[in-house]
Amino acid sequence: MAILKAKYPLGFVLLFSLLLVSATIALGKQDPELQLCRHQCKHQQRYDERQLQECEQQCEEYVREKRRSEKEEGGSILGEEDDWWNPQRAEEKLRECQRRCESREQQQRPQCRRRCVEDYKREQEEQGEGGREDNPRRDPEKQYRECQKQCQRESEGQEGRQEHRRCQQRCEKQREQQERGGRGEGNMRYEGNEREEEEQEEDNPYVFEDQHYSTKFRSEHGRERVLQKFTERSKLLRGIENYRLAICEANPQTFVAPKHCDADAILFVAKGKGTISLACPDGRESFNLRRGDIFRVPSGATAYLVNSDNNEKLKIAKLIRPVSTPGHFESFFGAGGEDPESFYKAFSDEILEAAFNTRRDRLQRLFGQQKKGIVIKASEEQIRALSHEGGGGGGGGWPFAAGESSKGPINLFKKRPTKSNNYGRLHEVDAQDYKQLEDLDVSVAFANITQGAMETPFYNTKATKIALVVEGEGYFEMACPHLSSSGSQEGQRGSGEGSQERQKTSPSYRKVSARLRPGVVFVVPPGHPNLAVASKNQNLQIVCFDINAQNNEIVALAGRKNIINQLQKEAKELAFNVPAREVDEVFKSQEEEFFFKGPREQHQGRADA
Repeated sequence: MAILKAKYPLGFVLLFSLLLVSATIALGKQDPELQLCRHQCKHQQRYDERQLQECEQQCEEYVREKRRSEKEEGGSILGEEDDWWNPQRAEEKLRECQRRCESREQQQRPQCRRRCVEDYKREQEEQGEGGREDNPRRDPEKQYRECQKQCQRESEGQEGRQEHRRCQQRCEKQREQQERGGRGEGNMRYEGNEREEEEQEEDNPYVFEDQHYSTKFRSEHGRERVLQKFTERSKLLRGIENYRLAICEANPQTFVAPKHCDADAILFVAKGKGTISLACPDGRESFNLRRGDIFRVPSGATAYLVNSDNNEKLKIAKLIRPVSTPGHFESFFGAGGEDPESFYKAFSDEILEAAFNTRRDRLQRLFGQQKKGIVIKASEEQIRALSHEGGGGGGGGWPFAAGESSKGPINLFKKRPTKSNNYGRLHEVDAQDYKQLEDLDVSVAFANITQGAMETPFYNTKATKIALVVEGEGYFEMACPHLSSSGSQEGQRGSGEGSQERQKTSPSYRKVSARLRPGVVFVVPPGHPNLAVASKNQNLQIVCFDINAQNNEIVALAGRKNIINQLQKEAKELAFNVPAREVDEVFKSQEEEFFFKGPREQHQGRADA
């Protein structure tokens, strides 16, 4: 500006300044990238007014220079022919936003990156709502394919493969939001205090939501989603690093192609009914499945299933334990073609000709016909043929030990609940009930919490709980000593004359909490007090896989049989520093066991983690 004053008249300088301000205002109103950058500046809590102005000025300079370069190259961010949601452009903006986060202080970077993703998703929704008739957002499959192509272009090297997986997760999430249509589910996460809750959950390694799943396979009639490795979320979960969780869904009257895996799997039928068949060298075993059934598919067993229901989707939760690479498993499809691709196609033509004693052209035809995907629509006659043998076979041959195959699946709901009252029920199945759980050291539980009710605070003595919400909504809370360091200094300063900072000599605990809805997974390590609360409107149903289940005990911390009531009178007085009578008045006031009436004011799942 000083140079302008020296070379040009004052009037010209004033006019130039006015035009510059007008252009800046217009740019800020019209350019979404500038708005995104300014949004990032305003959310830096450590910025004072001067730093905020400098940050916004840098945003304007960056965007102005970028637009100038685009104009020189003949490109456009929002040109006349490109005024709808463009996945490639949006991905570029997201990466640029995340690169800017790297210049922030280290503790601010995770929240900055998270806001980049949030703004990316919000623009995705806003830009896709309207537009012209040929808006690609109106065709979820077309946009999904474009998104996948973009992911493929970005995958280079080891880091590229990891980013490719994350990119595919974003593509999947985008399509799911579109399929939900106008129900408004995509916008709920960005309103009011829920934005703050998600920022707080950034530091919560025990909770997994939709974005933490990746799609293992998908077709028009079903899919299988796999939760990310637990240790990718946090090293605190190393105790279960060799376990994975997956959800398989198949539409009515469909067939899921045969495959074997390098992993053992425990299946829990969360919804629907069907028939599963296991092929082995000496024959075949088939079993009917219905809601509440628990069934083991051993590693290496070729399994396929059908959804025999005419109306209801089949939904199966799987706990998977890989036997080859820790925390990683693969599916192998022999019976297939192009999609699913048959592993036979990996062998040379000469080998296949010799192995099958069949001409090459016939083999190419056989392994080139299937292109319908892993979950395939079947006719009623085919479903009946695949289902009528269900109920178990004889045998006891591989992959089962003698006498095990005749048991087939076990239904968790047919066993009497271990805890039950008006506020909920807890069903449990362990190795004593189902022998096939023994060598995996796993038990399965199902909690059905009545609407408006809650579990007692409790902990497991040995088992790590992997909990999947099947139906309903609510929230859970847990006390964790591992995440308490950031807040351990609070309240340590004394007040008044001669006060000193004192070092705390006992553990500190942080409250970990999260909203619960179908598909959410939360992990509770042994010893960690925790509980779940159902919403006021519907029951909360949770299936739990307990790892290291042998000799595990559930210890209640409130209710009629809570552990504090077992302490001696003197122990209570010394521990609480109040008369034992006062301790008993509190810990013996709840007459119910394990399930209680919930809080008077529901928190609606506010996550204060």
